[in-house]
Amino acid sequence: MTRQPTRADAIAAAERVFDSGELLDTLRRRVAIRSQSQDPASAAELRRYLDDEMIPSLEALGFACEVWKNPVATAPPMLYARRIEDPARPTLLTYGHGDVVHGQDAQWSAGRSPWSIDVDGARWYGRGSADNKGQHTINLAALGAVLRARGRLGFNVKLLLEMGEEVGSPGLRATCTARPQALAADVFVASDGPRLRSERPTMFLGSRGAFNFELECTLRDGGGHHSGNWGGLLANPGIVLANAIASLVDGRGRIRVDALRPGTLPDSVRRALAGVEPGEPGGPAIDPEWGEPGLSPAERVFGWNSVEVLAFRTGNPDRPQNAIPASASAAMQVRFVAGCEWRRFVPAIRAHLDAAGFGAVQVRPGAMEAMEATRLDPDDPWVRWASASIESTTGTAPVILPNLGGSLPNDCFADVLGLPTLWVPHSYPACSQHAPDEHLLADVARQGLAMMAGLFWDLGERA
Repeated sequence: MTRQPTRADAIAAAERVFDSGELLDTLRRRVAIRSQSQDPASAAELRRYLDDEMIPSLEALGFACEVWKNPVATAPPMLYARRIEDPARPTLLTYGHGDVVHGQDAQWSAGRSPWSIDVDGARWYGRGSADNKGQHTINLAALGAVLRARGRLGFNVKLLLEMGEEVGSPGLRATCTARPQALAADVFVASDGPRLRSERPTMFLGSRGAFNFELECTLRDGGGHHSGNWGGLLANPGIVLANAIASLVDGRGRIRVDALRPGTLPDSVRRALAGVEPGEPGGPAIDPEWGEPGLSPAERVFGWNSVEVLAFRTGNPDRPQNAIPASASAAMQVRFVAGCEWRRFVPAIRAHLDAAGFGAVQVRPGAMEAMEATRLDPDDPWVRWASASIESTTGTAPVILPNLGGSLPNDCFADVLGLPTLWVPHSYPACSQHAPDEHLLADVARQGLAMMAGLFWDLGERA
């Protein structure tokens, strides 16, 4: 009698991908492609990542592949791939991005290059190892493991791989809007961002939004005026702007403008965050008195909004002069949760500044396109299903975060396509993402392979 394949077979096959060195070899090839979307000269490398690396790998798994032209003329193309086994079975939409930030070649330690994997103990150093080449490589390898074990997936898969996430995902929302049928699915599962901590399997269900804005106070033409002759006679724009900012957010980080604050913290979110402790050993110490009073640290970063000063400039910071400057400016940001409408932020800030006597301070949206906030209800049945699957594989219930503290283009999938969205990250907070010495943790990668193989096996069993 022929032995039937089991879930354990799929997980074992996924772990062999790691143990044999196959995952490392695949990631070496992908990291070597210098797909820097922030560098206009890298267009050929962005396309090469799709044509030379991803399409052959996906076709080997039985996917049909198409390169989609980006609706934004100056933005890189996207890869759409699908493997349809039975239209009556569940369909999964997954996502990744093959672009990376600047390599910052000269700043890596110990003579490392961002374009080759350097294995140092449990760390695999290389640009894109954590964000996002390593993460989508793990997921595709897990799909391959299920195929080897079962001979089929038991469900259908669609993949959208973009090459411009690091420059704000231009064209992604328009693509999802224009191609709802091609991207139609029952559930969205992908991997990006960090776990809560390296040792805790984590699932997040959306992301906070991000809205950048600029404040400027210009009180007179020309340069500065001698502070000895004019101090006490001329309004100082740096002081005016500092106080204007203090009227928006106080000295302990509490937001003072009602329109920039979320309404309430839903009970399901509060329950999901109970017992969750942000932070990573070796990371910065959390300031216990910072932010909204009465909230736990987890509630402040995953359930609430924050207003941040990203940069502040007045006079010449590098060579201060004894002069009252003519102008001051600040780059600001609101990180916001689902339920907040970012299009109302600038009018609300304008009205608040006028009422507080800061009419001389100008406010305008920043250059970066705003990202919407999304959040799947932690009580959703898909969340319970995925959580049970991960716990079955790892023996540990995953941390469930209603949303990531950072921002991802999840609104394209949650709002435009109307999908329940589950993110299962394979990185951790101290991975040096976007910095020199970016790395993937080997033990997290191996566990990620096992988790995703179990999840995909279970999806194939789902009616």
